[in-house]
Amino acid sequence: MFTLLQWQWNDYGDFHRSRRNLLIHIIVVPLFLAANATLIIQLIHHNYVLAVLSALAMIFSLAMQGRGHKLESTPSIPFSSPLNAIARLLLEQWINFPRFVLTGAWWRAWKSAEANPS
Repeated sequence: MFTLLQWQWNDYGDFHRSRRNLLIHIIVVPLFLAANATLIIQLIHHNYVLAVLSALAMIFSLAMQGRGHKLESTPSIPFSSPLNAIARLLLEQWINFPRFVLTGAWWRAWKSAEANPS
C-alpha cells in the first residue's frame, strides 16, 4: 500500500494544474470525506436511508473529480483493476489530496494556474 501511495504522490501535482479542477477538488473532496465517514456510522447504526444518501454523495464527489480531471492537460493514468481503482481513490481522498493542501502544493498550483489559465 505504501508503494501505491508514494507512486500516486510522486506526480500528484502534474495531474492537478487546472484551476477549475483545483476548485472542484477543494470543494468535493471534503464532501467525500464527510460522506464516507457518515456512511460507516450510518451502517453501524443500521440507518440505511442515510447510508444510501452518503454513498450517493460519495459517488457525486468522485464523478465531479472525474470531470475535473478531464480538464487537465496531463490525463489521469487509467486504473488497472477494480481493486486498483478503489485503493487509488481512497488514498487520494484520505491521504494525498489532504497532503496536497496541507503542504501548500494546492495553493502553489492555484497561483501557477492563475498565470496560466486553463
